[in-house]
Amino acid sequence: MGFIYQFTSMLLSFVSRTVFIRTLGDEYLGLNGIFGDVLTLLSMADLGFSTAMAYSFYKPLAEHDEDKIRSLVTFYKKIYNTIALVVLGLGLCCIPFLKYIVNTEKEIDHLEIYYLFSLAGVVTSYLFVYKTTLLTADQKNYKVTRIRMGTNFVKVVLQILVLYFFRNYILYLAIGTGIGIINNLIASKKAESEYPYIRNLKVQRGVDKQLKDSIVDNMKSVFIYKVSTTVFSATDNIIISMVISTAMVGLYSNYLMLSHKLLLIEQIIFSAMTASIGNVIASEKSEKRYQVFQSIQSMSFIFCGIITTCYCIMADDLVRIWLGDSHRLPMLLVIAVSLNTFLACALQPLWSYRDASGLYRKTKYIMLVATIENIVLSVVLGKLIGVAGVIFASAIARLTTYFWYEPKLLFREYFERSARSYFLDMLKNLLLSVAVVGTVYFVSSKFYVDNWFTLFVKGAIVGVICTMIFVSVYYKTEGAQNIIRKVKGYIRK
Repeated sequence: MGFIYQFTSMLLSFVSRTVFIRTLGDEYLGLNGIFGDVLTLLSMADLGFSTAMAYSFYKPLAEHDEDKIRSLVTFYKKIYNTIALVVLGLGLCCIPFLKYIVNTEKEIDHLEIYYLFSLAGVVTSYLFVYKTTLLTADQKNYKVTRIRMGTNFVKVVLQILVLYFFRNYILYLAIGTGIGIINNLIASKKAESEYPYIRNLKVQRGVDKQLKDSIVDNMKSVFIYKVSTTVFSATDNIIISMVISTAMVGLYSNYLMLSHKLLLIEQIIFSAMTASIGNVIASEKSEKRYQVFQSIQSMSFIFCGIITTCYCIMADDLVRIWLGDSHRLPMLLVIAVSLNTFLACALQPLWSYRDASGLYRKTKYIMLVATIENIVLSVVLGKLIGVAGVIFASAIARLTTYFWYEPKLLFREYFERSARSYFLDMLKNLLLSVAVVGTVYFVSSKFYVDNWFTLFVKGAIVGVICTMIFVSVYYKTEGAQNIIRKVKGYIRK
C-alpha cells in the first residue's frame, strides 16, 4: 500500500507541478518555495517541544500510565495553543518584509493575501499536534500516514483542477489550507479512538512539577538544536531569491523535488524505526545497539548508492523532457544537489539514533556553527557561482561540522567503540558512488533521450545497473547478513 501511494503521489506531484508552471509560471512556483521557507523559520516558535513531547510519552506508554498520559496531553494542549498564537503574531510581523525577500521582475499582486493563506495552514496545524504525536511515540505513525495519504491525494487532485480551469493561486492555496485542517481533524479523532481516555481533558490533574521541569529542561536542550537545524534547512530559497531571483527558486525547486521524492521512501522507513531504536537503546547493551546500527547502515548505503547515482545521471534528462530546455540548470547544480542527496541519505541511520537517544542535546552547538557557516557560505558562493554555490554551501557546512562530530559522539557514548570504521565505510560508499556515476554517466551519455519512452528505457537500464552494483557490494556485509538472518527467521515461523 505504501509503495502504491508513493508512486501515485509522485505522479500527481509531477502533474500538479507541470500544470502549475504552465498556468502560473516559474515566479509563482518560486513564491511557493519562499513561503515554505519563511513559515518553516516561524515554526521555530515551538522551541523544540515537538521532540521533547514525543520523548516524554515513551515511558508512560510503556507503563500504560493513562493518568500521566492525560496530564501530558493536557499540558501540551495549552503549550501548543500558545505556540499557535505566537506563530500567528510573528507571521503577521513578517508581512512588511516580504517585498525585500521576493525578487521578481514585475510586482506580484495580492502578495500579502497569498502569504496569509499559507500562514493559516501552519498556525492551524499546531492546534492538533499534541494528540497525533501520541500515535508516533507509540509506533503507530503508519495510521497517521494513511490518513495523510488520502487527504493529500484529494488535495492534489483538487488543486490540479483549480489550476487547470481557473488559473487562480488564491483558490490553490485555500484548498491546501482547508484540506490540511481536515487532515489534522481526522488524525486527531483517530488518536482519540486509539486512546479514549484523552477525549476529555478538562478535569485532568496537571503535570507534576518534577515531570514538568524535566520536560522544560529537555526542551531547553533541544531549543538551540531546533533553531539551528530549522535555519540551516530553511534559508536556501530565501537566499537564492534575494541574491539571484525568485524565478530561480522555482527552477531550482524542480531539481530539488526530484531529490526529495527519491529520498522520501528511505526517510519513511527510517522515521518509522525511531521509536524501535529508542527501545533498543533503552533495553540493550552497546554490542546489540551497534549490531542494529550496522544493519540499518547497510540498508542505507544500498539506498544511498542507488538514489544518488540515478539522480545525478537522470535528473537533467528528466527536466529537459518534462519541462523543456528553458527549465534546465547547469550540471554543476545537479552535482551540488546530488552531494546533498548523498549526505541526507547516508546519514539517515545516524539521525534515527540521534533522535531516539536524545543525542541532539549534546550536538546543539556544533549545529549552531554549521548554520552560521551555511548562511555565510551561501551568500558568498551564491554571488560567485550562482544557485549551485548556495547548494554547495550546505554540503560544505555539513561536512565540516556535524558530519564528523555526531558519529564520534554516538559511537563513544552508545556503542563504546571508535567511529573510525564508520568513516571508512562512508568514504568507501562515496568513492563507489562517484565511480559508478562517472562510469555509467559516460556510457549512458551515448544514449540520447528525446522523448518519454527513451527516458524510461534509459532510466530503467541505469536503475538496474546501479541496483545490481550496490546490492552485490553490500550483500555480504555484516549488517546486510544480520537483516537476511532476521528475515529468514520470520519466514521459518
